[in-house]
Amino acid sequence: MAEAEAIRAAVDLIDEQFDACVEAILKTTGRVVVTGVGKSALIGQKIVATLNSTGTPALFMHAADAIHGDLGMIQTDDVVICLSKSGNTAEIKVLLPLLRRAGVRLIALVSDTSSYLARHADFVLHGYCEREADPLNLAPTTSTTVALALGDALAVSLLEARGFTRQDFARYHPGGSLGKKLYLKVSDIYPHNQVPQVPARATIHEVILEMTSKRLGATAVVDEENLLAGIITDGDLRRMLNQHEQYAHLCAHDIMTPSPVCVCPDDYAVTALQIMQERNITQLIVADERRIKGFVHLHDLLKEGLV
Repeated sequence: MAEAEAIRAAVDLIDEQFDACVEAILKTTGRVVVTGVGKSALIGQKIVATLNSTGTPALFMHAADAIHGDLGMIQTDDVVICLSKSGNTAEIKVLLPLLRRAGVRLIALVSDTSSYLARHADFVLHGYCEREADPLNLAPTTSTTVALALGDALAVSLLEARGFTRQDFARYHPGGSLGKKLYLKVSDIYPHNQVPQVPARATIHEVILEMTSKRLGATAVVDEENLLAGIITDGDLRRMLNQHEQYAHLCAHDIMTPSPVCVCPDDYAVTALQIMQERNITQLIVADERRIKGFVHLHDLLKEGLV
């Protein structure tokens, strides 16, 4: 509860200084270097990861390691974000003059705006924390949560300002199910499947043979011009059996579902998955202007890790 209240309070503290930080980072030709010690260092590493994944080049420099050689990673055009609840830790006091000498722009993310860090920074992000969440008011809990929230707000603001798109995001997240949701298309899947289809006048016997031989649980139905007219699924066969004692006289046209929902080859695979989930179906015809390209099955999406 204390952490939630602190985040809500932090919203009211976002002012022109926040806008100035965003502007400074957007204008820099260097990187964003995030630094801190203790739990602030851990939060800083997460902020760096979020910035990098959303189009803002960033790296982490531990404040204690900086004065033992890591300061060499700093470049003049960089913007440094320094995280510290108190803004008065010994490592920060040693580091700040060195950063000022390097000529970088300095953003302080602090709880105490009268601290040494805040007084010597170019910009101040006020991550106010009245008290920590633990009963002793000692363990960094509320303060680190607020710092993380401000870091995320900064990353999202930069993302929006840069016009960062889904395609950009996919370039930085090519692995795992997240990446596949952003770049995998239907055209990457359907060529591996067979393409069951029967003419509209095909007998039920021919329909069943086509469905069982291609093993997709469905078949497309095409008209005289070989254009998509409908689909027959296992469910259509069951409905036929329930409605007709004799079905030798029936043909594909009689039992098909006309104008079936389709996906295009250029649609994202996750779009096909959403359609299947919404309609409670397990396969979709891939078509382009009623010309059948193939099928995509729920099992394909399972194998790709989208489900």
